[in-house]
This record gives sequence, structure tokens and C-alpha cells, in this order.
Amino acid sequence: MIRRSLVLAVTVLLASAAPVSAAPKLALPQPTGPYRVGETALHLVDPARADPWRGGPRELMVTLHYPALPGPGRPAPYMLPGAAAHFDAVTANGLLGLGVPATDWASVRTNARRDAVPVPGRHPVIVYSPGLGEPRTWGTATAEDLAGRGYVVVSIDHTWESPEVEFPDGSVRTMVDPGEPDAFLRKALGVRVADTRFVLDALSSRLDVSRVGMIGHSMGGAAAALTMAADPRVVAGVNLDGNLTWFDGSLMPPAADGLHGPFLLVGKDGETDTGPGWTAFLAATHGWARQLKLLGSEHASFTDAAALPPLLGVPLGTLHPATAVRTQRAYVASFFDRWLRGRDDHLLDGPSPRYPEMVFPRGSS
Repeated sequence: MIRRSLVLAVTVLLASAAPVSAAPKLALPQPTGPYRVGETALHLVDPARADPWRGGPRELMVTLHYPALPGPGRPAPYMLPGAAAHFDAVTANGLLGLGVPATDWASVRTNARRDAVPVPGRHPVIVYSPGLGEPRTWGTATAEDLAGRGYVVVSIDHTWESPEVEFPDGSVRTMVDPGEPDAFLRKALGVRVADTRFVLDALSSRLDVSRVGMIGHSMGGAAAALTMAADPRVVAGVNLDGNLTWFDGSLMPPAADGLHGPFLLVGKDGETDTGPGWTAFLAATHGWARQLKLLGSEHASFTDAAALPPLLGVPLGTLHPATAVRTQRAYVASFFDRWLRGRDDHLLDGPSPRYPEMVFPRGSS
């Protein structure tokens, strides 16, 4: 799935803006956990590392979603205006190929309150890594749901590789020209690992980052595996339909060598190019590992595309949007509850009649 994203990135980087037309009001599905959700955005600067794409200090935008106390507060924005305009003009139908009408993505209603008072105590931390050509906000529904269940979710935009990142001064930094695909993929994933490790360092004074989980979609799923191999603080990971092979077909290190910690693979239905890397990974990993498949899903079903484009009249796969959201939320939460909290509901032991759309391919359990 990384291959398709790279090809699209090359062809649409210079796409021009289009006017936003009237569209239905969009809202993310409500979280299912017991907590209210707070959100805060952070501008982090790493003065010790030159930006690998453009030089100067490495600057990142990060969003924290966290369990919050009840109380008033401003609704958290889905996207800031500058990033939303670029997402609509270039990313949605160019990089992501959604085929949606022009939309005011800044007006999407979230379920979080900006800078709400957090629930006291230390909460397990999960890092969210988006796919290639996706902003960090494209996984907001997943982040909100995990926060509502008591996790702190740290979503990272990787500046100059992300399609658009808006900074506090209003500037929007967009994706560099990828150039040669295999070299770009190797560099971008190396940068993601370094960015994630820096973010964990930067947040260590306010969060417990001694044992964290990581989840990613597509290229973000590969980043989760590579970061887990590189940083012992990442003890459990989830890969949502992401390759574990390089663009030239060779195995990434986690696929060749396996991982020591628990790792979950969740794939789309139908034809896929994840097979060689996933098969090698499962053979090389001697600890806990599972491979699941969500029937009726598409590659984008593991992002906010599962919920938002259908509201614009654009279906995604054959799986009902509410079922897609409900099913993947259950399995992601089950995984992190087991490995970060020690609470095993046994949902990952085998097929469940509650979620018939999630299947366990032969040999995966």
C-alpha cells in the first residue's frame, strides 16, 4: 500500500487549489470509553538535530488526546484552516484518492475539548503514526476513542513528509518532492523513527513513556514496527495494513528479524501487497503476533475515511461505516489493554460472533 501512495504523491504534489463548496456537516463517531476527551497541540523543536529535508532545527507538530474531566471547554478543531484548505485542494482527492466533493475540513466536529483539564494520574501512552500522504489528524477518531478509554495518544506529523503541517504562526509546510521511491521510503521511515524517539524524550517530563504502545496506518504501521525494533520504550505495536517490505521488495528489518514484543497486523479485504512482508514477519517473530483481516474493508478503512467520506455520499468498501469503526476499535483496544494494562478480554484469542467481520487467517492465531 506504500507503493500506491508514493506513486500518487509524485503525480499530485503540484495540484492547484479548488474552491470549497457547500457540503453536509461532518462529525466524527463518538468515543466508546468512559472518559471525556481533551486535546492539545504542541510545537516541538529539536535543536540538536538538523532537519533532514530542509535544514535548520527539526520542528514538529504533535497532538495529544487524553482522558479529561467533565467541564466546559472549546471544541477541539479537526484541522486548522490553512492545513484544511491544502487537504481539500491537494490531499483528499490527490494523495488519498478519496473522490469526495470540495469540503470545509476545518469544520468537522470532533469529540474533544481544547486544553481540557486532564483526569489526574499517569495514563498509558500510545503513539499514532499516519500513513504516507496522510496528516496526523486523519487518525483522530482512533485517537479520541483510545483517549476515552483512558490512554494518552500522541499523534505526530513528520514535517516535509506529511502532506501539510500548520504551525502556530499560520505557516503551512507541505510535502517535499519524493523523487526516487525506494530512497524516499527508506529516508522517510528513518526520519519517522528519529522523530518518534525525540517526541518521547520531549514528553518524558509530563508523561510516563517508559512503556508505550504504537499504532500506525500503512507507512505508519511500518514506522511502528521499525520504532519498536529501535527503541525499547515501545513495547507493543499495531500495523494497520502497512507493508513490511521496501519499495524494491526486500524485507524491512522487522520482517527479516522479527520483533521481541507483541505485534498485531490488521489488513484490508481482497488483493493486497502486504503478504510477503507479513508472512516473513510472522515466521521470524517467536513472541506474540497475530494477523487479522477486516472483511469488506479497503486500505483507507483504518483511518477517518471509514467515517467521513460516507457522510459525503462516497462509500468505502462494502462494510457499513459504523461496523468498520466499531470492529477495529474493539480489537485495537483489546490489544493495548492486554499489553499495556494487563487486562485480557480474550478477544484476540480467535474469531468472535460479536465481530464476524474480523477474521483470523489460517495460522495466525
